[in-house]
Amino acid sequence: MPETSPSVTRRRRGRVTGLAVTGTVLTLAAPATVGQASAAPADPVSVLKFTAKERKDALAYWTPARIKAVGKSVDLGPTGPKAKPWRGTTLKTVGRLFFVNAGGADTWCTATAVKSANKSAVMTAAHCVRRGSSPFNTNLDMVFVPAYHKGKQPYGAFAVRSAATPRTWETDSTNDMATLVVDANKKNGKKLTDAVGGQTVAFNRPVGDTISAFGYSATRPQLGEELLRCKGKAKKKQDGAQAIPCDMTGGSSGGPWLADFNATTGKGVLVSVNSALDSMTPTEMQGEVFKGTAKKVYDRAQNS
Repeated sequence: MPETSPSVTRRRRGRVTGLAVTGTVLTLAAPATVGQASAAPADPVSVLKFTAKERKDALAYWTPARIKAVGKSVDLGPTGPKAKPWRGTTLKTVGRLFFVNAGGADTWCTATAVKSANKSAVMTAAHCVRRGSSPFNTNLDMVFVPAYHKGKQPYGAFAVRSAATPRTWETDSTNDMATLVVDANKKNGKKLTDAVGGQTVAFNRPVGDTISAFGYSATRPQLGEELLRCKGKAKKKQDGAQAIPCDMTGGSSGGPWLADFNATTGKGVLVSVNSALDSMTPTEMQGEVFKGTAKKVYDRAQNS
């Protein structure tokens, strides 16, 4: 898919240079780099860490004005008929994940607070953290805002302290999922899930559940300001991924796939995240089937 062209860009602070990451655009996984070694490193998890100063700077960077501007900077066309604005109970666990991508552009994904040992874990897509097949092209100024809605931040903003992804995403663009660890809220000291709760995560669950997928799609009229939902039965793809009928697009990347979703409580079981679309005019959303590697990523984050 083509890159979006956000109007607000920022010069990188020395972490990486060069190629842009797709940020708000959901993409099919890129092919492996030619000549890449096939042997996986001993550690299947790659962890990106942010310093205390970087986290402080990230919170200062994402002002309400900047958040408003980034939403207006991307218009991916009209919202499709399958994606409906969520009008049920507030999903406290789901929010917008703001960051500056590897090309220096302001952008966002969707992410979800999940149950974890450290009460600070957030799940999203790996392509919301780093560019696939490119170890050096990583995102920065990452901030998670749970329950974001039309500029409101009812639980505040949480700076991302670290981001764990499968090593295979870093090396050959496979297994598009990530688990972040966020700081406590700077204003009240509350840890994330103490403030908003957390969704249960399931691994090695058979494909075939009825799924509610959520995301802050950059389609109009919402332009990332409202949460959208697609609902449908998951089907297994030939490449091992799973798919549901859905036409959300960029900005919904990383949004949760919730099985056993209860619209009254806003709780379900997270079995995947929004990862890729089938076409430029999407009819289905694809997500990974969480298996052993995803569990290792989640455990590394929740125990850090």
